[in-house]
Amino acid sequence: MLVSMKDMIVEAKKNHYAVGQFNINSFQWVTAILQAAEKERSPVIIASTDRIVDYLGGLKLIASTTRTIVEEMQITVPVALHLDHGFTVEQCKRAIDAGYSSVMIDGSKYPIEENIKMTQEVVEYARKFGVSVEAEIGSVGGTEDGVVGGIKYADPSECFRIVEETKVDALAAALGSVHGEYKGEPKFAFDLMKEISEGIDIPLALHGGSGIPDHQIIQAIEYGHAKINVNTESNKTWAETVRNILTNDTKLFSPPDILGPGMDAITQVVQEKMRLFGSANRV
Repeated sequence: MLVSMKDMIVEAKKNHYAVGQFNINSFQWVTAILQAAEKERSPVIIASTDRIVDYLGGLKLIASTTRTIVEEMQITVPVALHLDHGFTVEQCKRAIDAGYSSVMIDGSKYPIEENIKMTQEVVEYARKFGVSVEAEIGSVGGTEDGVVGGIKYADPSECFRIVEETKVDALAAALGSVHGEYKGEPKFAFDLMKEISEGIDIPLALHGGSGIPDHQIIQAIEYGHAKINVNTESNKTWAETVRNILTNDTKLFSPPDILGPGMDAITQVVQEKMRLFGSANRV
């Protein structure tokens, strides 16, 4: 059974830890992530970005397959299926109709009034189905699914407005993180982070969680982040593992022998993140 992420991140914020969101790039990613969550007794958020939906076969296939894998693996920890960076109200509604238990409406590129209007519409629709909603203020930089953007730091007053006027469940406030790989240590605006966290009563969501030094992750959690997104580290580890296997044995062609170790590598990364975020042994 898939559940809303609301309860798990509210509990996380209350107890000063964070729940990891781990993106899927094939359905084997789902299995690898769930194995880690079950081993660590951790709640988990599994996500597909809006731009990878078609590659994975569509919203309905993603939702039904993820639900089936959860059931077949007899997973006993809370699992949310989240649409990451839903770029339109219509796509968020389609995801909810397909069976997603959580969605993100990303209206961050629009003026605040339009962002609020879009978020309000998604929240109103999601509430009918018990689905959680995340919004974004500012612009997280870097590259994700081929989309490149620069950092635009969140305005605290806009953060306060969107939370108050939409009653959204989580807020991704751009404060220095980027999608993809970092060049040097991230430059977080911890002063803004503290101000925003103290001015709202919902959890913050940290995008671009791969490659951030542990001490910055811990400080971000201290300042109200109860959801942290990880994708690049999992993908890099998978690619390095598979590349080494193929390089070391050029005659190998059995998919389980090639891809199995790659999936194990993802599971290990996810387990390490769950321990770092403090979500291990919370179920």
